Amino acid sequence: MTNGSMTKAELVEEVSRVSDLTKKHSEVIVDTVFRSIIEALHRGEKIELRGFGSFRLRKREPRKGRNPKTGDKVDVPPKKVPYFKPGKELKELINREPAPPTAAPPGQSTVPPDAMAV
Repeated sequence: MTNGSMTKAELVEEVSRVSDLTKKHSEVIVDTVFRSIIEALHRGEKIELRGFGSFRLRKREPRKGRNPKTGDKVDVPPKKVPYFKPGKELKELINREPAPPTAAPPGQSTVPPDAMAV
């Protein structure tokens, strides 16, 4: 990871490394997961990934905004925005004390197995 954030390419690389799949196959998997989430949200569905969290849409009401350059008032139309609510297990995994780093054998992840069960 670079500068504290993971890119899609790095996620594909991690899936490839952990699953012993090619990067191309891993990219198809990651793209399919993302596309499936987006399509379900577009249909107005809620996505629930037990132990990880849920994705849903929140409706924003129309409001009066302000153009920051001119200060003029503008009408902001209603819209839907995606919202992620982390699950209890994800919160616990993130907030637990980190274990001392240990070297994993080649081809194996240092992520605990229970963290991978989504």
